Amino acid sequence: MRTLREIDALREALGEFRRRDQRIALVPTMGNLHAGHLALVENARRHAEVVIATIFVNPMQFGPGEDLDAYPRTLEADQAQLEDAGCDLLFAPDPTMLYPRGLAHQTRVCVPEVSEGLCGGDRPGHFDGVATVVSILFNLVQPDAACFGEKDYQQLAVIRKLVTDLHYPIEVIGVPIVRTEDGLALSSRNGYLDADQRRRAPTLYRTLCQARDALEAGAPTATTLDDALARLREAGFAPDYLELRAADLGPVTATTRDAVLLAAARLGPTRLIDNLTLTLPG
Repeated sequence: MRTLREIDALREALGEFRRRDQRIALVPTMGNLHAGHLALVENARRHAEVVIATIFVNPMQFGPGEDLDAYPRTLEADQAQLEDAGCDLLFAPDPTMLYPRGLAHQTRVCVPEVSEGLCGGDRPGHFDGVATVVSILFNLVQPDAACFGEKDYQQLAVIRKLVTDLHYPIEVIGVPIVRTEDGLALSSRNGYLDADQRRRAPTLYRTLCQARDALEAGAPTATTLDDALARLREAGFAPDYLELRAADLGPVTATTRDAVLLAAARLGPTRLIDNLTLTLPG
């Protein structure tokens, strides 16, 4: 596996793949890799002959007071994991490479509607940062397919709308959540949890499972969500949101069947997110 940091070197490598008429899949990450990221690489390998991963801690998607400076940078360990997973090329640029004039002067991409509310409500501008950097990477790599985790459900919806609205000829592949044995969704931020918080963290998943089962059995939505929020607070969480949405993140109506239950909650200083899809009764 080669690691490249310069755009010109990336374009030269991509030219070699294209001259061989090879299908390319992209796996964008912010590094500090875990088994969830490696599942993206494995899925990418099923859809393409060449797998390109990126590691870029994107300053544009971090808001004031968020953990940009503290976010783990583990490039050497990440390189080893990607090579073992069969990745062909890693692009790991510095911020000045992608944003040469600085964030204040950078053109931004905004994806309306699906960016609003949920994490977009608690983190203003976050999804503009995501959409901008993904647009840049799509433009640089021009992949045939790109893999994103379903744990970041709203992010996946934003990227799918971005690809549709801007007519990118890219297949967006959602990869199911990878969990630990006790149900906690894998996340780079799990490393911030202390031992007691890590013990309590799976309560988020268990609470979503209980709420999903109740909703699929026909329980009232408001009561079910209130009960779930109470359980999270009793376990020491500070919920940011717990919402039931249609699968496309639109509002639930009387005819909605495919839905998703989404939650974000803080456990100490660590913000955890999770979601479960469900089928509402007719």
